[in-house]
Amino acid sequence: MDRSSEAYKEFLENVLEQVDGTIVTDSEGTVVYLNKKYAEMLGVDPVTAIGKHAREIIPQTRMDIVAQTGQEEIGSVHMINGVTPVVCNRIPLIKDGKTFGAVAFTTFRKLDEVAGLFSEINRLNLELKEYKSELIKLRETKYTLNQIVGSSVQLNQVKEIIKKVAPSKLAVLISGETGTGKELFAQAIHQLSPRKHKPFIRINCAAIPKDLLESELFGYEEGAFSGAKKGGKPGKFEMANGGTLLLDEINELPIYLQSKLLRIIQEQEIERVGGVKTIKLDVRLVCTTNRNMPELVASGDFREDLFYRINVVEVAIPALRERNTDIRELAQHFIKKINANHGLGITGISEDILQLFAEYKWPGNIRELEHVMERAAVMAISGELNTSHFDYLMPRLLGEADAEARKTAGLEHVKTVAEKQAILNALAKTGGNKTLAAKELNIHRTVLYTKLKKYGIV
Repeated sequence: MDRSSEAYKEFLENVLEQVDGTIVTDSEGTVVYLNKKYAEMLGVDPVTAIGKHAREIIPQTRMDIVAQTGQEEIGSVHMINGVTPVVCNRIPLIKDGKTFGAVAFTTFRKLDEVAGLFSEINRLNLELKEYKSELIKLRETKYTLNQIVGSSVQLNQVKEIIKKVAPSKLAVLISGETGTGKELFAQAIHQLSPRKHKPFIRINCAAIPKDLLESELFGYEEGAFSGAKKGGKPGKFEMANGGTLLLDEINELPIYLQSKLLRIIQEQEIERVGGVKTIKLDVRLVCTTNRNMPELVASGDFREDLFYRINVVEVAIPALRERNTDIRELAQHFIKKINANHGLGITGISEDILQLFAEYKWPGNIRELEHVMERAAVMAISGELNTSHFDYLMPRLLGEADAEARKTAGLEHVKTVAEKQAILNALAKTGGNKTLAAKELNIHRTVLYTKLKKYGIV
């Protein structure tokens, strides 16, 4: 169709007449076209409106402003004749970089549907914001390798292994006793990998009920089971796509899910519960365990083929008693952390306590040390932590020290340890008051001072 023909002009006019509320102005805001639907709504004649300024017909219009600034205005809401709300989109007309007019399309029919649409858009935006916020939290990793406290030979060996394995895609099994900080090392692996800007997703296999674990791991489709969320829900594998998935306490994974996990690792794809669509995966798998995995395999509680899949590289985290030279450094670190968290003024910890800490076995490892330090600090409020602040722990600390001494020493040494213990107990009982402690021990105060100096008790 020839664009200069009357037929083409008539075609364009028919198109514009079908659109709710169309008005066109020149660069000064003078009306050059007004369709019949908008004219009826405004109560004016569409022919006589031509040549008038738009504000004569629509007092609250901004057509002249849009034509002058060249800035579009989308979704503007205003009232026609003061009673009818309309939604208007004003768009500048530009040619060769110059604005020569403006066109507006105004919706005034079924506005309740438009309002409902805006409401739905706002709801979806809020929901999207919540999901983004949750995803940011899930992706968050707090620890790098340099932030893991300690400089012992044992810890440095672990750090060197992590530096070598982190850049690869290999599955890593982090083993160690409860409280050794296995998740910190998992985060460090993620931070040192090319995936550090991608999601880091963690799921504790022991903390989620077994009947919910499958849907948490693999996601589900709408209607997959009673109570399933509308639209379904992605699982941890989907959320970790492109990044790292930490399966904490993998030893607690039910045997019926182990076979499914094995297939996913082999094929690098999943199907949601109740779904048929295959989702491709690119996930780096890191697992942790506080159990002896070969024993679980031998007892039939863990699949042997899955064990070898997740154990491509094993990183064994040493217990605190195996790296007790790190205790001093850890204690200082926890004092800073506790002071900041509780607003305290702890200045340090006595050498007596550090010596006892080095002899203690720490069954709860670093987590136990932190909790012990925190309790003592809260009780002390300020100053140096000493034996009086660890009175609840002294029987355990001294008990182990005595046990070790009895294994290697004679009667005289046992007496010395017992005497020292009695003095420490008396000081703890009296809150560090030496006069009262001497009475408690039934000895003269000068004798107590001599023994305090002898045993190096501050």
